[in-house]
Formats: sequence, C-alpha cells, structure tokens
Amino acid sequence: MRQRTLGTLAAIAATLVCAALVVSALQQAARNSALPLTNSSIIREQAAAKRLDPALIAAVIYAETRFEPRPSPAGAQGLMQILPATAYYLARLSGGSAFTARDLASPSVNVAYGSYYLRYLLDHYGGNEMLAVAAYNGGLANVDRWVAQAVGAGRTLTVEAIPFPETREYVQRVLSAQRAYRATYPRALGLL
Repeated sequence: MRQRTLGTLAAIAATLVCAALVVSALQQAARNSALPLTNSSIIREQAAAKRLDPALIAAVIYAETRFEPRPSPAGAQGLMQILPATAYYLARLSGGSAFTARDLASPSVNVAYGSYYLRYLLDHYGGNEMLAVAAYNGGLANVDRWVAQAVGAGRTLTVEAIPFPETREYVQRVLSAQRAYRATYPRALGLL
C-alpha cells in the first residue's frame, strides 16, 4: 500500500512538473510571437561594429517587418526595409563596391546597411534616437525641416510634434519596442 501511495505521489509530481514546463513553453512562445527575435547574432555583431544599441536595431526591424522580411509597396526590401536607392547611396558612402539590390535579401547585408544608416542618422542628429528613428521612416530632409521649424519657434521637436502621423506612430512604436527588447531579450542581444 505504501509503495502504491508513493507511486501515485510520484506520478502526480511528474504530471505537475510536465504541466509547469508546458505552461512555461507556451508563455515563452506567446512572448516570442508578440515580440519576435531572429538573427540576434547579426544584430549583436552590427550593434558592436556601428556602436548602436542592439535593442534599437531589433526595434527598427520589429517596426519595419516584425522579423518577416517582404518587399514593401514602395520597393523597400529585407528585415530593415532598405530601398535599393538608399542602399546604393550607403554602399558608396561606406566604400562598398560590389553591392547589388539582390543583396538586400540577405539578413547580414540588410542589417549591416540598416545599421550603417541608423549610425549615420544618429551622428547627423547628435545621438538623438528619436530624431534618427523619425528620419529612418520619414526621411532626413523632412526631419531636418521639422527640427529647423521647431528651433525657429524656440522649441525642440518632440514626438508629439512630428507632423506626419505615420512617422509619429512609427517613432512611438520603435522606442516602445526598444524598451521591450531590452527587457525581454537582454541575453540574446548581448546586453548582459
């Protein structure tokens, strides 16, 4: 009788452990589908090479494609949705000589170019992530104009004052995702 009781308790304990593992796996799967992350080694490598926050790169990818690269209606390609014309410009700027638009389908090339562009925009805006992200979406010339108008009016450009609703929402989405990536994937992004 005592062995049967011990066997029953062991079976119940094993069932509870299995149930806990299943629940944990389902919770992790739900987090990953809500906030996916792939190509983390490429993101870490490019963040280190370009002196960027890896969570910022992940957040831009999330906002652009949710880590499911597909061509945009405007012709942007890859994880970070780079336009071929922008990529050719970045290739010239960075000294690349063998670039073709097909290369944008490669995650390593696409993230390298997108990260290079983010670094370029951050340098242009003195490290201001909000302005760099706005320019990534809304264009450098537009953001320069908005900043000049704000300065002319004696204020700084805030997210709420971005005139393009799409760009304003994009900036909010990226900055929010950046915080979420830092909290959810610190180890995968090399933040620990």
